[in-house]
Amino acid sequence: MFESFSIVFTISALLGYINYKWIKLPTTIGLMILSLLLVIPITFSEKLFPEFYNFFCDIIINADFKTLLLDGILSFMLFAGALHVNIAALAHEKKSILLFATLSVLISTFIVGGGVYFAASLVGLKLPFIHSLLFGALISPTDPIAVMAILKKANIAESLGIKIEGESLFNDGIGVVVFSGIALIAEATGLHNQAELGKEIGVLFLEEAVGGIVYGLIIGFIGLKLIQSLKENSNLAVIISLAVVMGGYAGSQMLHTSGPLAMVVAGMFIGNKININANKSELQKTLNEFWEILDQVFNGILFVLIGLAFHLLHFNNEFIILGLASVIIVLLARFVSVLLPYSLLKHEETTPLKTVSILTWGGLRGGISIALALSLNANQSGNLILHITYMVVLFSIVVQGLSIGKLVKKLYK
Repeated sequence: MFESFSIVFTISALLGYINYKWIKLPTTIGLMILSLLLVIPITFSEKLFPEFYNFFCDIIINADFKTLLLDGILSFMLFAGALHVNIAALAHEKKSILLFATLSVLISTFIVGGGVYFAASLVGLKLPFIHSLLFGALISPTDPIAVMAILKKANIAESLGIKIEGESLFNDGIGVVVFSGIALIAEATGLHNQAELGKEIGVLFLEEAVGGIVYGLIIGFIGLKLIQSLKENSNLAVIISLAVVMGGYAGSQMLHTSGPLAMVVAGMFIGNKININANKSELQKTLNEFWEILDQVFNGILFVLIGLAFHLLHFNNEFIILGLASVIIVLLARFVSVLLPYSLLKHEETTPLKTVSILTWGGLRGGISIALALSLNANQSGNLILHITYMVVLFSIVVQGLSIGKLVKKLYK
């Protein structure tokens, strides 16, 4: 696995250099497009250089995308993002973020699930309703990491930026909990009655969601106290922050709490208490620089892997049609799932429909959706769901990611 990781990292660095010097797209989007282009010669090499093609396939397979993301780099990326979130600004938008990260995910899950179930039947594909709900759950969490830089350049309103950032940090964890709950229902046998199943789902929510938040506060508090005592040794403070993420995430796995939620809470707690955004003291500067670089490294690896793994998929006409239909269904579900909660709240924005439109088009899907799709087996329609997930994610990152900046400028010119 280390060899595969090293090669993917090297490819990511080289593609990042090409993008920076000549392509000049937002980093994550540029890496995705370049890795997709790299797939073309690799695919054609199958007949001419089969050993090279098989070697490359082994690299992607051995990288183990699902494990690498869910049990590895996701924790670092969420912690790094949460470090810079202003809790005071977040608190000002807390109702919106809470609704978007919970109610919106649930609404989207059922709209997408129902829509894709109906669309699959129209194209002659067998997709049980409970499996279509699994797809709805894994595709509903947004991942706007790639689009935040574009939105900032477009002078997006601060309140809107906070909504997008806050939602993205929390709905990954909530989405995983919803996905796990639906998977539990899908796997339920006749031995489960409704009361037992309801109890299991309730316990799952308490352990994962509530437990994750509480656990995040605990490890965040411990990490903060250790870091604050190391003002004269900023390098060791960085090591402690790494231990919070690595040890904390491993602990969450053993305690069966939500690792993503724990990392978000711990990162926000530590980042705000040491005022990392001030970037004045040696400790603040060192932590800032380290986590920004680490975040770029893992983001690069993630998006390159998404692009390179595309050649391992085998699409047929039905998969393509359902995938295209899923893109439309997911966008419509996103619009409705944002509009309904948004309409329940009072907002400072004078043009709510514009805000909802940007939240809809800017709600990108990313690696966590693909990782969850990869976790499904054949009995859960895993192959079909993986293919349509890939199509939605690629459209989201490439098309929505490249056009969101123009949409913002057009709506607010």
